Parts: sequence; C-alpha cells; structure tokens
Amino acid sequence: MNKTSAVQTIGILTSGGDAPGMNAALRAVARTAWARGIDVKGIYRGYSGLLNDEIFDMQKEFTCDIISRGGTALFTARCEEFKQLEYQEKAAEILRSHNIDGLVVIGGDGSFRGAQKLSAQGINTVALPGTIDLDIACTEYTIGFDTAVNTAMQAIDKIRDSSTSHERCSIIEVMGRNAGYIALWCGIASGAEDILIPERFDGNRPKLENELIESILEKKALGKKHHLIINAEGVGHSYGMAKRIEQATGVETRASILGHMQRGGNPTAKDRVYASYMGALAVDLLCSGATNRVVGYRNGQYIDYDIEDALGMAKDVDQYEFEIAQILGR
Repeated sequence: MNKTSAVQTIGILTSGGDAPGMNAALRAVARTAWARGIDVKGIYRGYSGLLNDEIFDMQKEFTCDIISRGGTALFTARCEEFKQLEYQEKAAEILRSHNIDGLVVIGGDGSFRGAQKLSAQGINTVALPGTIDLDIACTEYTIGFDTAVNTAMQAIDKIRDSSTSHERCSIIEVMGRNAGYIALWCGIASGAEDILIPERFDGNRPKLENELIESILEKKALGKKHHLIINAEGVGHSYGMAKRIEQATGVETRASILGHMQRGGNPTAKDRVYASYMGALAVDLLCSGATNRVVGYRNGQYIDYDIEDALGMAKDVDQYEFEIAQILGR
C-alpha cells in the first residue's frame, strides 16, 4: 500500500499505566506504516504530551532495540483535563497542525475514551489494549498481562520458599485495579491455598477473614506447614489482614505487596508477538479508512470493534475457572 491510503501521517502515543509489550506495539505500528509508505510521528507522554505539542518525526532508529524493553519509549502520563471538550478540540488542532490524520493510542479503557473523543473531532483513531490488568471486555488478551503474571509468579515462588522455611502464612498482594485476573492466574500457577479477587468479594471483610482463619487452622490440623494467600489489590488491606490472621491463628503471618515491579521487566515472547500483530493491524485499519476502532484478540483471531461497543461490554471472571482454582488450593 502507498500514499493512496486513507491516511498520510500516523501519530503514536502511549497513555495511562505502562505495560510490558507497549514498545513492541509502537515498533510494529511505525514499521508497518513505513512499509505502507506512511509518515510516522511519535507523541511523548500520552494525551498530556499531545496537549503540550511534544510531537516529533519518528525515524527507524527510534524503534531499534526497544522490542525487548519493558515500559514505553514514548513515556506515559495520565491527563484528567483531556476529559473536557475544549482540550479535545485543542488536541485535534495540534494533530492537524502536524498533518497527523491517523492516530494509534496504546493504553487502557480511559485511553480508549480519549481516542473516541478525537475520532469525534475528525481524527481517524485506532486503540490497542495496553494494560496488565486484562480488564477490557472485548478482548481475551491485553498487552502486558502475560509478562506481569510471570513477573509476579516468580516473586511469589521466592516468597513461598521463605514462607515454607519459617512455617508461615504469606499474603501476597498483586496488581489489577478492580480486576482479579492477575491474582487468579498467579494463585493457580503458584499453588496458592486461597485466592482473593474483587469479582467474588461482597465487601464483608470480617466474613472473609473468618473464612481464611478457618482454612488456615483446618490445613494446619492436617499437617500443613505453610499457607499462601494471593490477594488482588481490588480486595486489598493485606497488612491489616495479616495482623488479624496471626492473632487469631497463632501462625506467623506476613504480607508482601509486589507493587510496580509487575509493570516492568523484559516482555515475554507472547507480549512481544501479540503486541506486534496488534500494532500492524492498527495501521492497516487506518489505511482502510477505519476510525474509532479498538483492536482485540478473541478465539485465536485478531479482530476490531467500535470503541463505543467495546466500552459497553462487561467482563467477569469465569465461574468455572474460579471454582477450579478453589479446588486446586484445597
């Protein structure tokens, strides 16, 4: 495809929380665009950088040796003011002043809403799901989730070694905002006795803690020497939970919050490859004249949805998967 495509210049930005694999995605966008005869411009620091006109002509050298790096070479930021119409109009004018008529946005659902607003301002937009939380309903895969889970799992394995040596109960809190996918996957992968996720938490904390205490005492009576609880940040309160469990059971209990280490590190092969395919598809969608689209992955296929439809979808943890996780921890 050459300059007869629907777009002449594509801009790229990363927005919101960083996720391993974002660099693979932006690299694929740029290199696919150049192969289609389209100019590429990078935008630093997401929508905030766009409003500050932090836009540059991207050269191939920028995309060299970034596929293996975590984070995002374009940096990222959150931008509350972009929710306001006047700033959306300003951003569209800035894009037009750089002759950018197609924009690829890599981020989560908040970033999608920004892309949607720019599409309404006449800028062709395609969004890629870049979030470790796996909380976007239209897709079975989000960029960064696989790496985050593997990073957390490796840390959990190390903590479990120490927990076993000291015959402790360990509560390990993982990221995910209001989604429990990282906790669920890590819990199954590490053989945790209990997995706490917000999708199955009714807000009754005393009830939850009593159930954990009963579980710990039951397993202790059977000769269990340690107990591992994976706690999603959407449930939280890990330190207070650890203190109360220790008081009630007499079992030494420690809490560890893994935090932002889950966002960093070299992306896994899956995050590099899937992100690359998504980036290439985003360019081809723009070349075809598409706008207000989000790329997803479902049933083994890379697909796209209208952003409005994607944002309207609800997502929940599969009940069968959750039940199996509970069985495996017994």
